Amino acid sequence: MAVVDLEERTGPRKDGLGVSLFVFHLTVGGFVLAGWLISSYEALTLYLVLLPAMAAQWCVNRGSCMLNNLESWFRTGRWRDDQNPEEGGFLIMLCDWLFATRPSPPMVDRFSYSVVLVLWLLGLGHFSWLAWT
Repeated sequence: MAVVDLEERTGPRKDGLGVSLFVFHLTVGGFVLAGWLISSYEALTLYLVLLPAMAAQWCVNRGSCMLNNLESWFRTGRWRDDQNPEEGGFLIMLCDWLFATRPSPPMVDRFSYSVVLVLWLLGLGHFSWLAWT
């Protein structure tokens, strides 16, 4: 493994828009990772709708998240920006920035969809458990 200079690694943009959307992205990600633990029917219903909708929009949006498209639209006036390295590669950027490794896009896709499925099943199980208690 090559030594990576911290200055050369990519990360979120450091301007106000980049930081704001990065924090929002992490907030949504936190909800996705921990939302199945919520004991509210309404929040779990939102969670159970959000996860498949999120995975579906990745499929139809060429692997890109709408939040990255939104940033491109704010910056360039276009929904897609081939110059935005985060568009379609947010998780790869995070891996590069935090762990100095760049997994392949197919590996990230398999991992992402698998995690979403497991989290959705956990949410469904929790929802069912709440309904029985």
